[in-house]
Amino acid sequence: MNKAITEGLALMPTTFANGLDVWSSENGTPGSATYETAANAAFVAADADFGGALEILKQTSTTKLRYMGETPMLPGMYLRVTARVKAMSGNLCSVRIAGWAGSSSTAHVNGLVEVGPEVALTAYGEVVEVSAIIGTGARGGVDMPWGLSPILGHFGLDLVGSNGGVVRIDDLVIEDVSDFFLADSLGQIDVRDFGAVGDGVTDSLAAFEAADAAAAGRTVLIAEGVYALSGGITFENHVRFEGTVTMPAGAIFSMRKDFNLTSYIDAFGDEVLAFRKAFQALLNFTDHDSLDLCGRRIEVTEPFDMQEVVGNKTSYEVRRVVRNGQFNVQTSSAWDDTVVTSSATYSVASPEQLTNVANIANIPVGARISGAGVGREVYVKAVNVGAGSLTLSQPFYGAASTQTYTFTRYKYVLDFTGFSKLSQFQLSDVEFLLNGRASAIAMAPAGETFHVKDCHFKKPKDRGITSIGTGCQDLQIDRCHFYSNESNLAATARTSIGFNVNANDSKIRNNRMQHMGHSMILFGNGHLIVGNHCFQGDQLTDSPRKGSIIFTYPNVKSLVTGNYIDNSFIEMTNEHDAAPAFSNEFSFGGLTVTGNIFTANDVAASFSWIVIKPYGAGHFIQGLAVQGNVFKALNGNVDRVERVDESFATLDYWRTRNLVFSGNTFNAINQSTFNPVSLEFTQSTAATSWTLDASAYLPFGGNARTVESVMPEGAIKNASNANVFSHPYVVNNYGTTAKLTQLNWSEPVKGTVNVIIRADKPI
Repeated sequence: MNKAITEGLALMPTTFANGLDVWSSENGTPGSATYETAANAAFVAADADFGGALEILKQTSTTKLRYMGETPMLPGMYLRVTARVKAMSGNLCSVRIAGWAGSSSTAHVNGLVEVGPEVALTAYGEVVEVSAIIGTGARGGVDMPWGLSPILGHFGLDLVGSNGGVVRIDDLVIEDVSDFFLADSLGQIDVRDFGAVGDGVTDSLAAFEAADAAAAGRTVLIAEGVYALSGGITFENHVRFEGTVTMPAGAIFSMRKDFNLTSYIDAFGDEVLAFRKAFQALLNFTDHDSLDLCGRRIEVTEPFDMQEVVGNKTSYEVRRVVRNGQFNVQTSSAWDDTVVTSSATYSVASPEQLTNVANIANIPVGARISGAGVGREVYVKAVNVGAGSLTLSQPFYGAASTQTYTFTRYKYVLDFTGFSKLSQFQLSDVEFLLNGRASAIAMAPAGETFHVKDCHFKKPKDRGITSIGTGCQDLQIDRCHFYSNESNLAATARTSIGFNVNANDSKIRNNRMQHMGHSMILFGNGHLIVGNHCFQGDQLTDSPRKGSIIFTYPNVKSLVTGNYIDNSFIEMTNEHDAAPAFSNEFSFGGLTVTGNIFTANDVAASFSWIVIKPYGAGHFIQGLAVQGNVFKALNGNVDRVERVDESFATLDYWRTRNLVFSGNTFNAINQSTFNPVSLEFTQSTAATSWTLDASAYLPFGGNARTVESVMPEGAIKNASNANVFSHPYVVNNYGTTAKLTQLNWSEPVKGTVNVIIRADKPI
């Protein structure tokens, strides 16, 4: 780059032969004294060495010579000023290039270096060349770094040292030497200059390392070709790829200043391999907490075994994030389920183990187990081929001691099950285009705070996110969308599941789940289910629905708040209990359902939004609050909002405690539900015993266990219409069903009372 050529700049000063009136003995600024009429200077027309030359008698400590023309200084420009000088007689002095820096207002820019290095004149008649480079940057070889403030300069030289000597000066030369710094300006170091060979065979690792070491902040250029690297490398500087690299699978390729998927695609020329190498580097100290996919789509034809990708780690518990990209699943047999059928022995004494497993070597970790007496979402957590045993993610509720099971291994785009433990991992703004061919994520068997936020799961074949163990402890799913591949099926025919949880303390917030078989299946307790929209309707009329939020631990200590639960229901079960009958434990409860919107359309009248399904006898409700919700049915009424599924067992209504069902709104519901329920009861004919039936209002078919108050409305009168001031005593759990309440008076009376009845004992 030469600005004198590219931008037509006039840099060269006029020759001395053209007149000394443009050569100043001061700073070169307009109005300064010139050598035109100076007594100590003259033009010499025929010098033997210079041709025309300026001869000066040095009379002052610093004798200046400045060209009065304004030489432009542009950003990124570097000028070299050169002078040839010789001493003729008298005292010998020294000479240096010098200048005067001017701003856009032609004022002097102070504080800059305006002189170059001094060169001594040591002999008469000896031609000495002196030069200096002036530029905007403080680069190596630049004598006067002026920055961007000056836009012009008056250049020349100084004679310094002893006075009394005569010096002749050749015409000054000013030239653009920006091209000297061109490679540095581009910030580029070519690996070929350090011995790299792009033939795909020659080991270029040492050359890459040497180029990076020499770059010192400049970019390392990987020129066109394929460069074989025998081992890993960490680039400390920026890297630009025209060619690609190849290296062993276990070798780590780390780019500390270009750590993103696009750079890795440039490096390896293949987006799948690029993701593998980038993720490997992410877990191997790249000085980055996250891998940015740069919005790129990765076409995937087989699952990523994420532990195998990393290779050198089986556990990882440092926060790492993969963000901002898309995985698009292509047709491939690699997504086909692995299905194994095998007999095994199960014992309640070892509830999370199968023993005597036939064909065990063919059963993969992460396979879902199905069979008689097996609850939903039970997975193989570990396989011990030598012992013939499997570790289960959850117990079975009612399996025979020996029976045949089916083991189905779904295939996931990101499969973390090869890690023994993975904590603090996060996926953010990632879209999984599953296309009905694959599932999305399988978590490690153990770990904490796996976080998925702002992600989309489109058309999973089987599952969105699967936990095969306790890697879901404190799972967080925020603002994600789950789109089913089964929207055209009846709700009851759908089998896909958004995600499951086997541990405690999940936070499920502000997600949208469309037409899944179940949105979520949650074991454990301490869950926060907030602000989600779960809808599972279909195009059928008067049809049943399936649960969207399934709790499989009876006393869940959880909140379901501010959700939109559409054409689906909340279900509480204990299907992951090896001894599902009640036995001195917490029973169903610990759940607060508040501030939700419940809706359904074209459903069977028997549909309900809150369902308890005990898998064993003797259970009861113990601490359940359903408050401030809106229930609304469209295109046909619903009988009740709550019910007990008695497929396996019913509840023990004699033990109901602390059940609150209040402040809810009912629309197109045949029977509203309250606990406590406040009723007005009128006895038209005098009777000693009044029987009150509040059973239709009490939730889950509960008994009339408690009367909180009886308050007459108006006078209570006997058969003679005389006022009676006695108060009745109450018989709870009255009748053969124990669902009635009896008021007993001291004499036959009639009148109206307001009664508050409960299906529970509050304490």
